[in-house]
Amino acid sequence: MSRYDVLCIGNAIVDIIARCDDAFIDDNNIIKGAMNLIDADRAELLYARMGPAIEASGGSAGNTAAGIASFGGRSAYFGKVAEDQLGKIYSHDIRAQGVHFATPPLAGPPPTARSMIFVTPDGERSMNTYLGACVELGPEDIEQDVVADAKVTYFEGYLWDPPRAKDAIRQCAEIAHAHGREMSMTLSDPFCVDRYRDEFLDLMRSGTIDIVFSNADEVKSLYQTDDFEAATAQLGRDCKLAAVTRSEHGSVVVRGEERVEVQAIHVDEVVDTTGAGDLYAAGFLHGYAKDQPLDVCGKLGSLAAGLVIQQIGPRPLLSLKDAAHEAGLA
Repeated sequence: MSRYDVLCIGNAIVDIIARCDDAFIDDNNIIKGAMNLIDADRAELLYARMGPAIEASGGSAGNTAAGIASFGGRSAYFGKVAEDQLGKIYSHDIRAQGVHFATPPLAGPPPTARSMIFVTPDGERSMNTYLGACVELGPEDIEQDVVADAKVTYFEGYLWDPPRAKDAIRQCAEIAHAHGREMSMTLSDPFCVDRYRDEFLDLMRSGTIDIVFSNADEVKSLYQTDDFEAATAQLGRDCKLAAVTRSEHGSVVVRGEERVEVQAIHVDEVVDTTGAGDLYAAGFLHGYAKDQPLDVCGKLGSLAAGLVIQQIGPRPLLSLKDAAHEAGLA
């Protein structure tokens, strides 16, 4: 029996979310639909230009941890915030959702990370992220007993940007595998894949990573092909288990030669796609940790993703446990 179903590791970021039109995206040289890393000066500039906004604790893996907790799962989180107002907001939010979070805050600069997220009328989100305190996450922040006692340790590919985080992840992989646990990652973003393609492939092929989450664009970027089927099949050969999301077309789960197709749930209106992939991973991993069949894991992922895109913000406002029960998945 493990103490945690899933340990999530990622960049602890407070999201500042505002609506805008496509002209604003063009006028401010923002790459639409991607996560753009920015410095402190550009963060201040974009914040000054954005319209009315809401603040919400985010960060890809943090959203996944919150999603698992909403399903009634036992989740933990490692991520670095500063000892400032945004850091206190982040810490309060994730703990209030039932997630174990004990990473010591950074006493001095840089400040807690923030991401200015611009949501266009089509629901697409364009993220502009100042990593701030995130870059200070390192091996000293790893709670070894938590890693050893989590069925799956899941991290975001974005962690390959701050260099010390790589050492922390590799340390986690050694601990997890030594205790018969599994490691999982999300590819995060096609641009992230472009930056670290060889390293990501090595993590999979070396057995450092067991389970991979990706969307269609990311898996095609990983294998540098426009052929979705070929890329997905190769991913199934390069890791123990993989789930590839395709927006309204659902998802494909591959394990060796085994392939499971999962439909997306019906969505009345796409409000904000922020967190869709994060919540898919939450649903899938929640089912996986409970030893559910792959099709049920995929359906739980689709349910969580489909619900979160019908609201503003990346963390579920309704109980995913109740939603799973109503859908006959609990």
